[in-house]
Parts: sequence; structure tokens; C-alpha cells
Amino acid sequence: MSCSHVPLRLAWLLLLAAWLASCAMLGPSETRSPVIPLPVLFGGGDRGAGTLSPDGRQIAFVAPHGREWSIWVAPTDKPEARRAVVTDTNRGLRGFMFSASGSHLLYVQDDTGEENDRWFAVDLATLRTVPLSYRGVRAKLAGLSGQFPGEVLLEMNERDYRQFDLVRVSLADGSRRTVFENTGFSTVITDGQFRLRYAVAQTDEGGSRWFVRTGEDWKLWSEVPQADALGTRMLGLSADGRTLYTLDSRGRQTAALYAVDTTTGTRRLLHADPQADVDDVIRHPVTGAVQAVSTHYLRQRWVALDPEFALDLDRLQKFAAGGELNIRMRSGDERTWVIGIDRADATTKVYLYDRSSGVAKLWYDTQPALARYDLVPMHPVEIRARDGLVLPSYLSLPPGSDLNTDGRPEQPQPLVLLVHGGPWMRDTYGLDSTHQWLANRGYAVLSVNFRGSTGLGKALANGGDKEWGRKMNEDLLDAADWAASQGIARRDKVAVMGASYGGYAALAALSMSPQAFACGVSVVGPSNLISFIEAVPGYWDPWLRTYSSRVGDPDTVAGRALLAERSPLTHAQRIERPLLIGHGTRDPRVKQTESDQMVQALQRNGVPVVYVVYPDEGHGFGRFANRLSFNSVTERFLRQCLRAGAIGTVGWRDEESTIWIRAGESFLTKGFPVRP
Repeated sequence: MSCSHVPLRLAWLLLLAAWLASCAMLGPSETRSPVIPLPVLFGGGDRGAGTLSPDGRQIAFVAPHGREWSIWVAPTDKPEARRAVVTDTNRGLRGFMFSASGSHLLYVQDDTGEENDRWFAVDLATLRTVPLSYRGVRAKLAGLSGQFPGEVLLEMNERDYRQFDLVRVSLADGSRRTVFENTGFSTVITDGQFRLRYAVAQTDEGGSRWFVRTGEDWKLWSEVPQADALGTRMLGLSADGRTLYTLDSRGRQTAALYAVDTTTGTRRLLHADPQADVDDVIRHPVTGAVQAVSTHYLRQRWVALDPEFALDLDRLQKFAAGGELNIRMRSGDERTWVIGIDRADATTKVYLYDRSSGVAKLWYDTQPALARYDLVPMHPVEIRARDGLVLPSYLSLPPGSDLNTDGRPEQPQPLVLLVHGGPWMRDTYGLDSTHQWLANRGYAVLSVNFRGSTGLGKALANGGDKEWGRKMNEDLLDAADWAASQGIARRDKVAVMGASYGGYAALAALSMSPQAFACGVSVVGPSNLISFIEAVPGYWDPWLRTYSSRVGDPDTVAGRALLAERSPLTHAQRIERPLLIGHGTRDPRVKQTESDQMVQALQRNGVPVVYVVYPDEGHGFGRFANRLSFNSVTERFLRQCLRAGAIGTVGWRDEESTIWIRAGESFLTKGFPVRP
């Protein structure tokens, strides 16, 4: 019977059935939104990292220059008159800023992936570039001062790889002189005259001791116990050197902001929040006085400490209209500000704010190509762990899955549990390319501030001590169970994914709770905590005491036993579910052997594993083509593992990528064995 003879009602029903069947084959969310290309999601956009010279007369930003990325400089009143002053041809620019006078642009690069950050200065009149530190030496910016506009203060480990000396460097010719040989401090604080004022040394127990400079000697000033070490630190001095600003959690649950009189030592509380540590401070560009502070529990909260600043803050908060306000830079006369407005479901906009007129003028949209697509909101949620501890978290849902916009999909979705690195850092609200990518591909995405995460008070931060692979893993299990109980996720279609500590967490989850997740993605994740700690770079020496007190002490019998017991490699024979593992050969923090030994164990046990290596990458993938290729592999892996989700059109065989799939390439195209 031909279609022309089918009754109209029956023809409609057949078409409807065919459409529903095609949707069922494609998965729960794949037909609802156009697939956003990977280059759009993870490209640098048209412009970014906009900043301002101290006198407000020049702006600088990064933008494409042919196939490469450059730093551009232009007059503030004529942004179209831009000129490229630096062009990167390798792994990206890690940061840049104007010198104190605005005559030079300072920038930092890690061109090998080995984390030996190298600083340079560009004379903006002649465009002559001068190296400020040596290749193979790790350098950190220690200070700029209007008192010495032709110099910069750097910390460098040239003399001793484990210690960072303080060095004054000329911007004109790169000549340098050491002003302080460091023999044991993890941090030094200088004033506007480049004089040493304070220093911090780590204790064997994982705390710190604070010293004050008296003449040519150091005097013990204060002690910070291990329980307060993650939230307590010195922020710096006011321009006149009379006030030291500190964050301090001693005697309280969250880190508060204090002002310390450097003459008398008296301390004054400036701001505290019962739910979260002080997150950011805005300081006067000339005096260095703190004018406003922010905290971030589920969302950002700003509080003005300066009544005059409060007027601008109120105006800008209204202008942000519910977005997150980021005050990036202000000119010395406070007339011109660079501000960013960040929303979770929209591209970040950067504005030039004229304080005298109160007008904010759009400077650029960070990702205009992404703005053409529908982005999903991020829902702040509180998840209660099995022992009652509250885990502030963030949930994104696939487009079209939440028709009534209540933060719950109409039907359970496949879910990716995204674990942050550190672990002593945290997830926050805002535009997140990984959330948008995975949600666009048809997955719910959940980021959890598990115990060990910082910025949310001592109970959460210290709750991770000696709990790697135990309560920290249980928090992830509880989050996945919560998502299933709320109708957000199908419990049998939850993947766990992360990098660095997040990579460890993925390995730990699959080895220590082998049936809890459908699969895992681990990027630069440690598999053996003993070999990981013993191989860390020498400049990590102060942090080793933090690992000893919060993870396990490799110098004791009991500590080594604990580290071995919490190592995923120890439990590799228990892993049942597929794994995708990625690593950079040049990684100085987590050696490639951490992934090699895990892959070998999985192959011996017959567990499906895809192993991707990049010979020109370090701790993370810095080159754009490499990031795209790994994300292409990841979305194919997740599709095969979760039997759902879309994939983009970009493949992993980009000619500019150095990807080497050492194991499991066939799984990406033919699929994994169907598990029982």
C-alpha cells in the first residue's frame, strides 16, 4: 500500500511514532539544541584579559593575530588604534600587566610545560623585548612600585631549586641584583620601597610561623596552627607600610579580613561572613587601602568598606543585574575602571567604566561566537553528605530538559560528576566552558565542593585531612546518590571526571567503589600517592609538609601504609568500569609514570582503558589543538560509556595536535564490551 492511500490520521500517527523512535535512539537531550563546536566552546574568543595602565591612558588585551595569539595595546580613548606587541607561537601567555609607569608591558610564559615561568618586559616605545629571568628558572612576581618605575621585584629559584631568592631586575636591560637570599621562607612580603617586612615559614606540622623584619634580623611574630593554615595568610601592605592586611580564621569558622597596625601590632576586624571565607578584596590603586570585600558561598556577595566606594559599587551592582561583578583594574586617579560582568548562561562582557559620568561602555564580549548559542543556567544547590556536612555545589542541565526551569529535569539524565583539582581550591558560580560543553552534549553536570575544598570555612576544608579516597570519595558517592534521588540522574549512567586531584578522585572512585560509576575520566591524576609525593619538584618543598599533615606522611611507617592504602593503584584489580586517562609527558607535578602504571594494571586485568599522551604538554593541556583533540576523545568516550550524548564534528586527528593514543583507540569507535 502506498503512502497516498494511508488515511491522514494514520499517516500522522506513523510520522509521530517515527519521530519519537528517532528521539529514543538519540538519547534524552540530543535533539533539543544545536551542537556547539568545540573551537567555539574552548577557543579564546575574539578578545580577553583586558587591563589598564596605571595612568589610565592605555589598554591591553589578548586577541588573535593570524593563527597565533597576541597581546595588543591601544590608547584608552582609541581602542581601534591597537598594535600587537607580543605574539605567542607555543603554549599560550600565562599573564601580563603594565609596569608601574606604564612604559613597559610585562608578560610571563611557560613555553615547555615544565612550569618554569619566565618573565619578559616589552618597551612600548620601541617594542624591544628584554628577558627578566632565565630559561629553566622558575620566576614569580613579587612586587611593582611607583617608587621604582624602571624595576620589578621577582622571586627566582636560580641559586637553589628549592628556594626563591628576591631579585630586583631592570626593565631596560634585564640586569639584576639579589636583595635577599632565601634559606627557608615560603613567602616574603615587601613594602612600596621594596624593603623586606614580613616572611612566612612552614612548620613540620603543616602550619606556619610568621616573622617580622627588625633591622637585619627576623623576629617571630605569630604562629598559625595546621587547622587554620588553609585560610590564614598575609595579603600585603598599604602603600605607606603602616597597615598589613591579613585573612585569618584563628578563633573563628571562616577566614575574616583584618587590618594590622604595623607599629603597634593591634588588629582590627574589617569583615567576616559566617558561611564563607573572604574571597577577594578591592584596594585603592594608589594608597593600597581596602575599599571593598567579597565572599562566595553559593553566589558572590560584595560589601563596601569605603563609603565613597559604596556609591560606585551600588551603581555597578545594579548595572550587573544579577550577574557576578568583577572589578579588574582601576587607573590611579580612579576615573577609569575595567569591569567584567559574568553570568553562568551568557558570555562575559567587559566594560570601561567612567566614574565621573557613571557610564559603563562595552569594551568587548569575550566569546561572541558562543553568544550565538543557547547557554544553560547553573543552579547553586546544597547537598547534605551522609554525616550531615553541607556540600555547596553547582548543577547544569541539558538544554530543553528542564521545561519549568526549576532546576530539575523532566526525566532523569545521564550525568557527569565533575571533580575540581587541588584539592585545596573550590568550584564557584559562573560561566563554565566544561559545564556548557557537557550539558550541550546531553549530560547533566554536577560540580561538588567536597570536604577538602577551601573558601567555605574550616569544617569543610579540614574535613578532608587524611580522607583522600575515604570521606572525600564518599562525598562524591553521596552527590551522585542525591542527583538520582532528586530525579536528576539515572544512577547507572553517572560518570566521574576530573584533572589533577580530580583525576585522582576519578581513579579512586572506580577502584574503591567499583560499581558506583559507569566510567571515569582522569587527567594527570596520581595513582600511587607514595611515588607521586616522592617525585614532586624541589620548589614544592614547603607544600610537602601540607601533604604530610593532610594526606599522609611518607617518612613514617604508618604514613606510608596510609598512602599505599589510599592509592588507586593498590586497588586497581577491583576496577570494573572503563577509564579514559590523559597525561602530558613534561608534567613536573604528577609524573607520566603515574598514568603509565595504572594503564598497565588495567590492561593486565582486562579493563577497557583509553590512554592519551601529549609529548609537548605538562600538568594540563595548554596548546589549543591538544585541548580540542582531548575533548573530542572525551565526548566520544562518554558517548560509548553512557550510551547517550552527542558528539561534535571536530575529530582528534587535527594535524596541529600532538595527540598519541597509546591504548584503546578502537573503543572510541567500536564501543566497550557491554557490562552485565
